[in-house]
Amino acid sequence: MRSGAKVAIVGGVFAVVATGVGYGGYNLYSGLTGSGGSGTSTKAESTEKRTGPPSADEIEQTANDFLTAWAEGRGLEAAQLTNNRAEAEPLLTGFSQQAHVTEAVIKPGPAAGANVPFTVEATVTYKGESRPWSYASSLTVVRGLTTGKALVDWQPSVVHPKLTKGTSLVTSEASAPQIKAVDDNGVEVTRGKYPSLGPVLDQLRQKYGNDVGGTPGIELSITSASEGVPDQTLLTLTEGKAGTLRTTLDAGVQAAAEKAVKNYSAASVVAIQPSTGEIKAVANTKAGEFNPALQGAQAPGSTMKIVTAAMMLDKGLVRGPNSPVECPSTITWERVFHNLDDFSISGATFQRAFARSCNTTFIKPVKPLGTGAGTALGETARTYFGIGLNWQSGVITFDGKVPESTGSETAASYIGQGRIQMNALNVASIAATAKNGAFKQPVIVPQSLDDRELATATPLPGNIAASLRQMMNATATGGTAAEAMASVRGTKGAKTGSAEVDGQGDSNSWFTGYADDLAAAAVVQSGGHGGDTAGTTVAQVLNAR
Repeated sequence: MRSGAKVAIVGGVFAVVATGVGYGGYNLYSGLTGSGGSGTSTKAESTEKRTGPPSADEIEQTANDFLTAWAEGRGLEAAQLTNNRAEAEPLLTGFSQQAHVTEAVIKPGPAAGANVPFTVEATVTYKGESRPWSYASSLTVVRGLTTGKALVDWQPSVVHPKLTKGTSLVTSEASAPQIKAVDDNGVEVTRGKYPSLGPVLDQLRQKYGNDVGGTPGIELSITSASEGVPDQTLLTLTEGKAGTLRTTLDAGVQAAAEKAVKNYSAASVVAIQPSTGEIKAVANTKAGEFNPALQGAQAPGSTMKIVTAAMMLDKGLVRGPNSPVECPSTITWERVFHNLDDFSISGATFQRAFARSCNTTFIKPVKPLGTGAGTALGETARTYFGIGLNWQSGVITFDGKVPESTGSETAASYIGQGRIQMNALNVASIAATAKNGAFKQPVIVPQSLDDRELATATPLPGNIAASLRQMMNATATGGTAAEAMASVRGTKGAKTGSAEVDGQGDSNSWFTGYADDLAAAAVVQSGGHGGDTAGTTVAQVLNAR
């Protein structure tokens, strides 16, 4: 036991109060009397290398020794009791040296097999400011592969549940002042009221906090070794002064988006103003640090037919919405592609095939393009819709990907499958471009804030833009999107989609639409047909204005 530490057993509770940091541990198992925190077992150890899962006694002893060493500030010893000393030591020693934890009581709870939950009640002190800090975490004891000893299975989340590889706990003056984010009408938007905006607000603070007149406070944060990843505040010791940052969001639309995604276990939606590219809402069911609405990347299904239709019109494969086309139930391009339930349309027009989402119509005419078929869709997506052009929205986004393809993968790409990757932001922008007739790069803060260079694209030829709007209106009023869009007022258009995912029973549901000067797109994981789930999500958002 380190000099200055005191040991006591009171009512079955083992407690250590050491210089700066203390440890209190409830019995992991009945009969625990305390080991004194020496970092070594009090029982005679066999020289024989053990195998198999750790015993209850080993779990008890290892957890006790590890938590005691950590709480006493002996980070190196605690790290040696894990199966990854090199990665464990910086976080364990940094608990006092970087996070500035000056007192801590760590209380284990009843073990569940090899997993031992515990709580931490701590005090963080920095430059004369102190605040209490508490949280819960857990550890798992495993058999060491090389030593055969019982060891703590190292994960950064042992120290704190929000820590991940490459992150650490730091208490210091904040890297950027807090921001008071307001929407385009001056209404404050907070993560408390709009949980989905949490990662957005963190990124905006990191990028613009020093530019909007605030002063930093003192905070305990999770910091990342990766460049551009914003700090995640866990505890505020002093508030500082927040600077006001005007965003393009609309609090009313954001509220509708937050409510809409809560109907499903995993859904995302984004709303954009077509005439300006301003992002009006971003919402996800799960309000984590990763933002799938802006950063996700998955096949968009038949919503991609908006781009495919533009390519077909641009290449002269069809002349306009009333052009006659074929819509057989199946078509073969190295493999067989089907329409939903193998429907077919005799005497179809391009508009009717679009409104019914006929897959074969969007595959068969493309074959004559020959070797150019694998690049034509990507060229259209970039040239007219700005997909993949490194958007500078003000936060981190994935800007879509339509790669070159060959064989059956080319056919799949024309109906939004294959290797095409999109998210709700990208698909909302596609609908917004069709409505506006020209791509406006999505932004969540005004360009004037930092004079960043926005991506630009060629405006859609007038006849193509008019054709897309006509066909999307037909879809919204008499096609696959009609039921979902029935309640939506104004000049409207829409496109449904469903994307099959390997190993997933139900398809992902996609839907995009617009009403007057607001466009939106949603994806519901395993939601089935586009109009069934994603469609109602988009309609709720469009009706918020």
